[in-house]
Amino acid sequence: MGFIRQNMLWIGALVVLLVLAIFGIAMMGSIAGAKPKSLPVALVVLDQPAELPNGEPLAVGDMMKGMLQGNSQLPIHWEIVNSEAEAREGLDSQKYYGALVLPEDLSAGILSLQSPAPKPAVVQVLVNEGMSTQASTAVKQMLGQVVKMAGAQLSNQALTMIGTQTEMLPVTTAQALLTPFEVHEEVVHPVGANHASGNAPGMLIQILWIGCLILSVFLFQALQKAVADGNSRGIAIVLQGAVGLLLAGLASGFLMWMASSWYGMEFTNGGRVWLMLWLAGSAFFLLQSTLLNWMGIPAMGILVLLMFFSMPLLNMAPEFLPQATQDWLYSWTPLRFAASALRDVMYFDGVSASSANAAVLWSVAGGFLVLLLAAVLKKGSLSDKRKSMTAS
Repeated sequence: MGFIRQNMLWIGALVVLLVLAIFGIAMMGSIAGAKPKSLPVALVVLDQPAELPNGEPLAVGDMMKGMLQGNSQLPIHWEIVNSEAEAREGLDSQKYYGALVLPEDLSAGILSLQSPAPKPAVVQVLVNEGMSTQASTAVKQMLGQVVKMAGAQLSNQALTMIGTQTEMLPVTTAQALLTPFEVHEEVVHPVGANHASGNAPGMLIQILWIGCLILSVFLFQALQKAVADGNSRGIAIVLQGAVGLLLAGLASGFLMWMASSWYGMEFTNGGRVWLMLWLAGSAFFLLQSTLLNWMGIPAMGILVLLMFFSMPLLNMAPEFLPQATQDWLYSWTPLRFAASALRDVMYFDGVSASSANAAVLWSVAGGFLVLLLAAVLKKGSLSDKRKSMTAS
C-alpha cells in the first residue's frame, strides 16, 4: 500500500496523460476530420454550338458548364479560363489541382451521334500530381465521376432526340451513344519513381529537421565546453554558426545520396534539390541553435513540439485542413515552407511558387543568424557582470 501512496506514482500518471493530450493534439487534432473543400480546378469551355435539324442551337459546353457550377456538393471551386494554354500555365504555377477542357467540337460530336458516322469529341482531364498527390487524386476521381454523369445525361438526351425521328438505331449509333465523348486523362508534373506517392518532399524535410536538431545540440554543447575552457564566447558562436552551416550542406548531400542509392528515389535536377535542402537545413540549424543559445536545453521542448505539430501538415493540401489549423499553424510553420519549396524544385523545376517559399527560408535563415550572433552580447553582458561581482 505504501507504493500506491507515493506522490511520484500519481504525478507520473498525470504527466503521461498530459503528454498523450499534447502529442494527440499535435498528431491528430490538427488534421482530424480533414476533407477537401473548394479545391481550385480550371474549366476551359471551347465548345462551339452546333445547329440542330430544327434550326435550334445545341450548346453542350454551356450546358456542362452550368451543370458543373450548379453542383454545390462538389468540393471544387471552378476557375473559368479562356484557353488550354492558360489552364496549363495555371497548373505550372500551382494555381489549380487539375483542369477540365471541353473541346470546340463537343456539340458537333454529340450531334454526329445520329449520323451514320459518329465522331465523338475528346474531353481532356488534366491532373496536377506534383502539386499534391492527395488533392490531385481526389480531383481526378471527382472529374471522372462528373464526366461520367454528364456523358450519361447527354446519352439520354441524344437518345430521346433520335427516338423522335426513328425507332431503329444503327449499330454504330447505338455504340456511340454508350460513350458520347471520349475522355483523355493527362498527368502533369508527375512525381518520380520511389517518391512515396509524392510524399518525398515532406519526408526529406522531416529527416533533415531531426538531423539538424541533433547537430544543433552537439554544437551547442561544444560551444559551452569551449567557453568553459576559457575561449572567447564571441569567436565560439561565430565558429558554431559557420561549422553548422557547412555540416548542414554535407548532411543535405548525404540525405540525397541515401534516398537515391538506398531507396531508388529519382531526382530530375539533383543540384537544385541539394541547394534547396541546404537552404532548408541552414534555416533549421540557425533557428534551433538560436533558441538553444538563448534558452538553453529547455528550448528542446519547443523544437520537438514544433516538429510534431508540423509533421502531419507537410504532405497535406491546405484545402483539406480545418480553418483553425490553416490560420494558426500551417500559415507560419517553417517546416511547411521548406517542404513546399522542395516540392517546387523536385516537381516544378523551381518555377513560380518556389521563389516565395525560398524567400521565407532565406528570411528565417537571415533573421535567426542575426539573433544567433546577438547572443554574444547577451551572454557577454552576463559574463561582465559576474567578473565585476568577483572583482568587487
